[in-house]
Amino acid sequence: MDWLERMNNAMEYIETNLADRISYEKIAQIACCSSYHFQRMFPFITGVTLSEYIRRRRLTLAAFELQTTNAKVIDVAMKYGYESPEAFARAFKNLHGIMPISARDQGISLKAYPRMSFHISIKGDVEMNYRIEQRGPFEMFGVYDLINMDMKTAFSEVPQFRKKCDDDGSVDLMNEILGRFGDTVLHAALYDHTGESFKYMICYHLPKGLEIPERFTKLSVPALTWAIFPEPQCDLQKLWERIYSEWFPTSGYEQVEGPQFEMYYGMAVNVTGEIWIPVKKK
Repeated sequence: MDWLERMNNAMEYIETNLADRISYEKIAQIACCSSYHFQRMFPFITGVTLSEYIRRRRLTLAAFELQTTNAKVIDVAMKYGYESPEAFARAFKNLHGIMPISARDQGISLKAYPRMSFHISIKGDVEMNYRIEQRGPFEMFGVYDLINMDMKTAFSEVPQFRKKCDDDGSVDLMNEILGRFGDTVLHAALYDHTGESFKYMICYHLPKGLEIPERFTKLSVPALTWAIFPEPQCDLQKLWERIYSEWFPTSGYEQVEGPQFEMYYGMAVNVTGEIWIPVKKK
């Protein structure tokens, strides 16, 4: 069974259980990978987190049901996993812009999010360089912020946070502590992923014995095997998408829990980059 078939089987499981409890572990099992890897891979391929996709599909079906049947709002709310009519009403209004009770009104406009499926797309015309390395434990230090897991939102929040770190002097202070020129670029760590957010840290390797001010946070990284992807032009946003949509499906590796890194090298006017992802063989 190939990757495409496994992913579509996973989507079939979601679709047939929208009115029941959906197990993320079961989804990942069908896709033949870990739950952690599936949840990290899904938004890069689809542009939306797994939890958000399930929420949108449930609220789409709920809207259809309210429009076409005489079902009570409370019954529809319970059917699609909401513990109270109030919680359902808030979620429904956030998606559709109206309260559930208004769904039956003539001429009302609702949103419908269709079921996703995966199809073959011819890619691979541009090579993707990578290497696999084993590294012992190390420590990083820096400042972090919480970033939304939604890819579109994340790709706007990250530059805002990086600018904030430049403006408030965090980057200059880190380079000063490290004895480096002020416009030397720093790395970034992505870690503590949940279904809704992750921590994004502007960081650098912590030399042994170096004392750092309280404003900075330490990040301890265990010994891991890394898939490392260089990007001389530093277009890491595009590289992230290619890694999950092109490399992982055919590589024989899957992501394991642990921080990911965007490693930046050079001065501000001449930057190259790498993406580091902790992996294991399937």
